Amino acid sequence: MNGLAIMENVRRYRTIASLCRQTAAYRPLHSCSLLAQASEWEHRAVAELEAYYEAFCHVATGHATAHSASYAVN
Repeated sequence: MNGLAIMENVRRYRTIASLCRQTAAYRPLHSCSLLAQASEWEHRAVAELEAYYEAFCHVATGHATAHSASYAVN
């Protein structure tokens, strides 16, 4: 996956997290669930960035391996 696709995924994940937080403000009965979802989307965004930069650092330092980063989401 290229850098632009990863950044687009991160942007989407953070947008969804923001929408969850905004919705939680207007739906207090569901706020716990919505805030948990927001946290999960933020975690996905961070995990995607970490995997990308870890792979980038391995390539940049000449430590490229056959190991490919997994982008699967639980």
